[in-house]
Amino acid sequence: MEQRVAEDGADSILEVRVRLRECDPEIWRLLELAGSLSLGHVHEVLQAAFGWEDAHLHRFTAGDPFGRLRPVDGEIPEPVQWLPAEWCEEPTDLAEEDCSLDQLLAAGSGGAFYEYDFGDSWLHRLDVVGRRARNETDPPARLIAGARRGPLEDSGGFPGYEEILDVLADPAHPDHVEVSEWVAGVIGTDEPYDPDFLDVEAVNRALAACSSAV
Repeated sequence: MEQRVAEDGADSILEVRVRLRECDPEIWRLLELAGSLSLGHVHEVLQAAFGWEDAHLHRFTAGDPFGRLRPVDGEIPEPVQWLPAEWCEEPTDLAEEDCSLDQLLAAGSGGAFYEYDFGDSWLHRLDVVGRRARNETDPPARLIAGARRGPLEDSGGFPGYEEILDVLADPAHPDHVEVSEWVAGVIGTDEPYDPDFLDVEAVNRALAACSSAV
């Protein structure tokens, strides 16, 4: 996919904390991101940072997409959302390729949301915690820190993922073998699954690969 970067003058590096909503213990990432990155590229960055496989639909919104909206002329307005251009069908659908991270965060007063997989509904909250001028040596995206690996694809949202972890932790559970085999198929190895493991260096290698086109 060709990524277009919005040009808003001098570029900045934003320190952005991204956390998965409703996850306990919390799953989060602290990223340094160029403010000029298009949302299409931010999508690729978040996929790499959380270990997703880009197998489902996604969207960006400036506010909580599930929050209560105020009526306008007696009707509840549809929230504006940024999607890949080929998915835009409604008047409130905007092309993510034409919007930068800076522009999204400005629309959300310094915060925004990214939803991945509308079935499992993995909702990520993005908050800016710092900003500085970008220099020539700064990559477009870099992972600074984080906690826990991203949930498994197609695990049924956080309740389903939590149930899978409980089954994996209990060898006596009647579904332990079946679930273990399913997990091995998803991650591509029969090594024990550690939900607390996060390989920052591996994520940054993936980010460097997906940033090479920027």
